Order: sequence, then structure tokens, then C-alpha cells
Amino acid sequence: MFMKTSLKALTAGALALSLGSAAYAADNSIKIGWTAWSDAEFVTKLTQRILEERMDYEVELVQTDIAPQYQGLSSGDLDVMLMSWQPGTHADYMERVCNDVVPLGILYTHARLGWAVPAYIPEETLGSIEDLKQDEVRDRLKGTITGIDPGAGLTRLSQEALDAYDLDGYELQISSGAGMTAALERATRRNEWIVVTAWSPHWMFGAYELRYLEDPQEVLGSFERVVALARTGFYQEDIDAASFISRIQIPIDDLQAAMYEARETSYEEAIANYIENNEARINYWVTGEL
Repeated sequence: MFMKTSLKALTAGALALSLGSAAYAADNSIKIGWTAWSDAEFVTKLTQRILEERMDYEVELVQTDIAPQYQGLSSGDLDVMLMSWQPGTHADYMERVCNDVVPLGILYTHARLGWAVPAYIPEETLGSIEDLKQDEVRDRLKGTITGIDPGAGLTRLSQEALDAYDLDGYELQISSGAGMTAALERATRRNEWIVVTAWSPHWMFGAYELRYLEDPQEVLGSFERVVALARTGFYQEDIDAASFISRIQIPIDDLQAAMYEARETSYEEAIANYIENNEARINYWVTGEL
């Protein structure tokens, strides 16, 4: 997922992560920012392949954190990013760059953030974040909530949840998306208790039987939409590419299934299969004709 943190990261130093100089060029080149989250990787590489193979563009993918992507769009060093979580998760980024970026369209809906547990943990014992206050539950979890990277909005919201629910004796273990799923895999293999910071869509919901903990205070938010953003002027300078991106929309169940396939095989294979199995949808994205 996908997410928001202190905007101290929005500095020229952060942009040293290879954003480079002005992205737009007259030779049909496009620079797309992305973060190494499973949904971002699938959607971004799918977009790249279609732009290159169907529309004759040269696409450069710039992998970096979320904060430099927003700054890159604002400064014109990036053309597009495909992972803006709205309305809540990336609200502070949007407040700061809203005059310098343009929404192109909603990529998928029903996205969400939360804390998840394996289904084998009894729901009557641990069904809500409130239940984490129980001594028995805290002991079984060793006082740990397994998190992702420090720059993620989900990490910031999870820190807020620890305070909002008075979860004394717990530590949010900062890691990465890959580190979190590795810990989840170890725990499920051993039938151990674990709480992970999670988001949908994610391949792990296809790999494991998981459920979200109830969040009665809605500290972690509700349903979100994921939006494609472009730098100011991109639409006018390259209306074909901008229009194509504006038509991309993937049902979240389809996306989650494709992400799991990518996990089991490769993103390249999963993307090729998605294009082959969704010919009419891809043609509409490219041409705008039903």
C-alpha cells in the first residue's frame, strides 16, 4: 500500500533517488514513479508494457518512496505516478502539491488499510483492535505489531492506533513490505499468532486465510480509491498517453488474483496473461472504443 508520512521527506535530498531532470521529452518518452508494493508493481509494469507495445512509447520506471514521487510530479521531474491513495491515506501530500498535479482517473476502488491476523486465531479472542489490550493476547503476540517501511502512511496510522487504543506494552516493528510478508509466512507455517499491518489489494490475501481486525475508532481509515496522478501540463502535452491512463480501471478482485499469480510465477508472466485474457478491456483502455 501505499501511503503517507511526514513531509519532511519532500526535500531535494529525497529527490536524489534518481528522479533526474525534467521528464517530458518530445520523443514519446514517459517517466513513471512507483514504489515496490505488489499492487503498484503490477499496475505500473502493466501500464508500461501497454504503452511500449501498443502505443510506441519509451517508458522509464523510477522506483522510489512515495514522498519523492509527489515531489517529482510537483517539480516536473516525473510525468505520472499510479499509486495515490485517496481521500485519506495521502491527504497531507495532496494538500501540499494539489496545485501542481492533475488526477487522471481512478485505477481501482475498495482499497483499504488495516491490521490483519491469520484466520486460525479465534475471532472471539481477537476480533478487534480493542482485544489487543488483553494480557493473554499481548503475551501471545509478544507485544509486537509487525509493520512495513517507515515512510508508509500505514505506518504513521498504525503508530496513531497504538496511542488511540492505549496499547501499552506493544511495539510497532518497522520493516518493509517484504519483511512483513516473510514474518507472516513464518508465523502461519508454525501456526503462531501474529498481527500485521495490511492493505488490500495484496497477494497475501490470496496466499493465506486472513481477516482484518475491527477498528471501531476508524483510526486506520475506511475504503479508499487509488488514483493515477500526472504533473501539470502532461495531459496537454501528451493527450494520447494521458487519455489511455485515464481509462485504466481494474476490479480489485481481478487485481488481487493477478498479484497472487505474479507472486507464484513472475510479474512478467502474470502481466502477459492478464493482457491475453482481457483483450476487450485492454483495447478500450488504448482506443477508448467499446
